[in-house]
Order: sequence, then C-alpha cells, then structure tokens
Amino acid sequence: MRGRYERRTWQYDPTLYAPARFRRACNYDTFLPDPLVGFEPTITTSIVGVVSDAERRLQRLGSGSTAALGPLARLLLRTESIASSKVEGLQVDARDLARGEARADTGGKLNATTAEVLANIDAMELAIDEATSADRFSPDQIVAIHRQLMTAAPNARVAGRIRTVQNWIGGNDHNPCGAEFVPPPPEHVEPLLADLCDAMADESLPPLLQAALVHAQFETIHPFDDGNGRTGRTLIHVVLRRRGLAEVFVPPISVVFARDRDRYIDGLTAYREGDVDRWIEIFATAAIQATDLASSYLDEVARLTERWRKMLRAASDPRADAAAWAIIDLLPAHPVITAAIAGAVTGRAKAAIHNALDQLADAGVLEAIAGGRRNRSWEPAGLLDLIADLEAGELPT
Repeated sequence: MRGRYERRTWQYDPTLYAPARFRRACNYDTFLPDPLVGFEPTITTSIVGVVSDAERRLQRLGSGSTAALGPLARLLLRTESIASSKVEGLQVDARDLARGEARADTGGKLNATTAEVLANIDAMELAIDEATSADRFSPDQIVAIHRQLMTAAPNARVAGRIRTVQNWIGGNDHNPCGAEFVPPPPEHVEPLLADLCDAMADESLPPLLQAALVHAQFETIHPFDDGNGRTGRTLIHVVLRRRGLAEVFVPPISVVFARDRDRYIDGLTAYREGDVDRWIEIFATAAIQATDLASSYLDEVARLTERWRKMLRAASDPRADAAAWAIIDLLPAHPVITAAIAGAVTGRAKAAIHNALDQLADAGVLEAIAGGRRNRSWEPAGLLDLIADLEAGELPT
C-alpha cells in the first residue's frame, strides 16, 4: 500500500443542517500517502516495455516540423482541456464550445458550463507556460493553475485556495463516514504538496513514469475542495513538458481517460492500494492511445488544410503573400474564427483581413455562421467534424 489509513472520529456540527441520521459522531478512515520523493517502483519487464513504447511514440510525434505542429498544438491543447472537463461531467458540444470561444474572444456572453470549460483551457495554457519558464515548479504554481481553472466555476470562491477542512469522495454530503475515499487531513496537505513538487524536480525516473506517479499522488492528496481532477491532469503535461518529452504539443490523454473513466479511476485506486504496476500500465497505455490519436489527426488536418488551399487556388488564386494563405495555415487552431481573431494571429491590417475572409468564404473554405459584416463568425469547412471525432477519441475515417 502506498500509505496508511488512520481512524478518525467525525463530530457533528450543530450549526450546519443535516438529516437526523447524520447528526451523530461517526468513525472514518483517512488515507495518509507515503512521500513521493525517493519512491522508485519496481515494475515488471512487460510494463517497462509499454512505458518505453509510449515514450518513443511521444518523441516521434514531437520530432515533426514545429511549423506544421504549431496550429495542431493549440488544437490538441484545447482538446485535452475539454476532455479533462468531460471526465468531471462537464459536457459541451464541440460546435457550441467553438462558437462560445469565438464569442468570448470578442467580449460576448457565455453560459456557465462553456465559461468553465474555457477556463480549463486557460489553466492548461498557464501550466504549459509555467512549465517552460519556472526554474522550479512549486506549490505556488499549482495554486495559480487551480485559480485559473476555477475562475468561472459556480464555486469560484474556492479558486486558488488549498483546503483547510476534510474532504471526501463518494458517500453522503454531510460526513465522510462511508465515503469511497477520504484524502489526508488538511494539516498534511501542504507538506505533501511540497514533497510532490520536490519529486517533480527529481529526474531520476523515466519522464512518463514520473508523470504517472505525480498525477496519482496529486489525486490521492486531493488538496482542493473542487477541481482536483482537472488540476491533476494538467500536472501530467507539466512533467512531460519539463522533461522534454512533449515540447511542442499536449497529447490528449484525458480523451482516453474520459472514454473509459472507470478504468482510469480503477487505476488511481490501484496506485493507492500498492498495485503501482496496474496504474503504470493503464497510464502508459492511455498515453500510447493518445499519441496515436494525435498522430492520426495531424495527418488528417494536414490533408484538410491542403484541400482548403486547392479550393482557394481554384476560386481566386491570390498572390503568394496574401493574407488568405496566412489564415488557412492558422485555421486548425481556431475552429471558429472572426476578423478580430484573424487579425490578432496574423498581424495583418484590418482591410486585408476582411478581404481575405471574403475570398475564403467565396472559395467555400469558410462558412459564415453568425453576425453582420463587422462581427461575423466563420467555421472552416470540415474542421469541426474532425474535432468532434477527436474529442470523442475516435480515429479519423
């Protein structure tokens, strides 16, 4: 077992309402995980092979052209963030979310779920930036990621605040007695987070193995009142980026976790119970599946982008330095685009942008979906269908 259980007694707080059956003291077992620093799991040869295979595939995908991966990198980051929200039950249709993202970029209003999922994308971007810029990743960075993640949540008051009370998973809402899992008491949380960050700074383990252990340990600590799963999955990519295994892109591992949530939860439980082999195998297999998905969609998006170029060439064949070509190159990163977004990402003048968008619409590359001429939005033809399949974890057909 990766820790020990400690029996504690829950005292009913008469200032808080609870049904009669919960108004008495009861016993529960809280889990105190072992420190992660210095832990070197002994895993079987077959699982070592799975970890090595996953790392080779990640390196192979990351070795592609940076220019080609740039727009896809944002697409994959966006997909991973959305899938991480889906694991927690936050469901948003791919098309609705893309349109909401475009509205947000132009100051429009969003519904609560869309705003929360988009905050998850911002948190993932923050984590990647922190991973590449900070000399040492610390609990302060974890708190900053959580603050960004929860900024649009219904319980935004807990954003960026390490818990000071006992939390639990499953059972009832009034006490931890009978819960499926009770994380460590609040007085243990900050020392455990410090240990976690120390373990992230230690590069003695293979990167993928380190990412798996960091994630499972974080979920065991459960340091926040809410948002632990999404924050913890973000830390996977922090480790992979800091260790140089995913320098350009974010492998959409949460897509795989969301597709088989029960297996994912079973793996985290196995880690706590000491069956680290099972967790590592589940994690490494999910990384392989995520990398295969990313590779397949990289090829598919490249084919779609080339088809857009042919459509534009056939319709008007603008000169080589025209803004329309620059917009096509960036469309995979923006499943819904506006003139403001196109201007920001290309740096072209407003008149050139409007002319380019008209050319792309006339060629059938862009399809107008909303607004008048000044605030119109467009969808790149065929892209959102691809994204919906990717977010569902389906290989392109």
